[in-house]
Amino acid sequence: MTSSLNLRVAIVGSGPAGIYAGNLLANAVKERGGRVEIDLFESLPAPYGLIRYGVAPDHPRIKGIVTSLHEMLDAQADPSSGSGAADRRTIRFIGNVEVGKDLGLDELRERYHAVILATGAIRDAALDIPGIDLPGSYGAADFVAWFDGHPDVARTWPLDATSAAVIGNGNVALDVARVLAKHGEDQRTTEVPDNVLAGLESSAITDVHVFGRRGPADIKFTPIELRELGEVRDVDIVLHDEDFDGVDAASASTNQLKVMLRTLNSWRERPAGTASRRLHLHFWHAPVSIEGDGRVQSIRFERTRAGEDGALERTGEFRDYDVQAVYRAVGYYGTRVEGAPFDERRGVVPNEAGRVDDEPGLYATGWIKRGPVGLIGHTKSDALETITNIVADAEAGLLTAVEAEDDILDVLDAGGTEYTTWDGWLALDAHERHLGETHEHTRERVKVVPREEQVAVSRDGALVR
Repeated sequence: MTSSLNLRVAIVGSGPAGIYAGNLLANAVKERGGRVEIDLFESLPAPYGLIRYGVAPDHPRIKGIVTSLHEMLDAQADPSSGSGAADRRTIRFIGNVEVGKDLGLDELRERYHAVILATGAIRDAALDIPGIDLPGSYGAADFVAWFDGHPDVARTWPLDATSAAVIGNGNVALDVARVLAKHGEDQRTTEVPDNVLAGLESSAITDVHVFGRRGPADIKFTPIELRELGEVRDVDIVLHDEDFDGVDAASASTNQLKVMLRTLNSWRERPAGTASRRLHLHFWHAPVSIEGDGRVQSIRFERTRAGEDGALERTGEFRDYDVQAVYRAVGYYGTRVEGAPFDERRGVVPNEAGRVDDEPGLYATGWIKRGPVGLIGHTKSDALETITNIVADAEAGLLTAVEAEDDILDVLDAGGTEYTTWDGWLALDAHERHLGETHEHTRERVKVVPREEQVAVSRDGALVR
């Protein structure tokens, strides 16, 4: 890349995938003596995607990730543009704009050399069993969005069940189970909105059952999430010895798995507890059907086992559990952008190493590129692959030409879109922190939930171009 090459790039999505891609691209172009202007579009008024709206609020380590993402965006101002640098950031945040609705993808492609899709996955993957649509059966993503104060979900959640089932053996399943089992008052120090806190404090739950299709040696948790279960006040962990037949922690395939199996075994050795709530971990259970007359009343599973080749086998043994709520945490499904290719079966944008198939100048990164698997570290390496290919295409002169030179903000203004900016996010961030400081239960922040209120605070606080 030569110093004469100037790039304008749009990124759709401001979660970790989008922010990492923007930061990597900005640094790569600067290292080569070039100049790049990046607009980071977000459908919500605030940045950070699933880090803000998809992770349980009682995870203190998430604060470190948010801090890192914040620093990446806040540092990308152009020092050569003088005191009015807010509109000349290398990365410019443009929130409350849904690409495909407020702006067409074609409008972006006319104004940028490249467009990167980083929309992630916010919908629950389907679970095709009878009764899955009964009242009382929920997607985990919807529940997570509620307790994280997502502006586009209902303000209330039915928590009248005394017994609930969570289907899945990943971190999302653990988050859902932990939030359900945890006493609401123990969330008072977190950033949950007041409507969520009130709902959790009135919950009738006494028993939460987590079911995995495979055995303890196949769990998809991470050690820290598992360990947190054992630290929840007034909640007993219940395990079943039959699920651990033939499971040897010493022969686990990874050190991480060894740690988790030791944790599970230590819980098995605990004496029977007297807590007011219980969290049951079940393995070798494949969901068969959800039963109920007008709403969820029970769930049926078939016991499974590992075959000689390691494949999962059904045993023909069925078990029923009386529950009044079921949460499926079996994965996410990608968020499509109108006008972009989309693989309906896999829920991803079809691509080769980040280059969208048959669409020069269109790229993908994160879960919309590779599917909803992996942790934050995978997102970084994934973004690096995509950005490396964009830089290579730019150096080879393969990026699309910019047909329209006008600022995209003028297009949004003309259409009456009330977009938010980075300075607006700083105002909203300060406002939420103030709400936390002055709350009866002092906490780091209290999230503003209604979209219109987020937009009003952001635009009143600062709308600098």
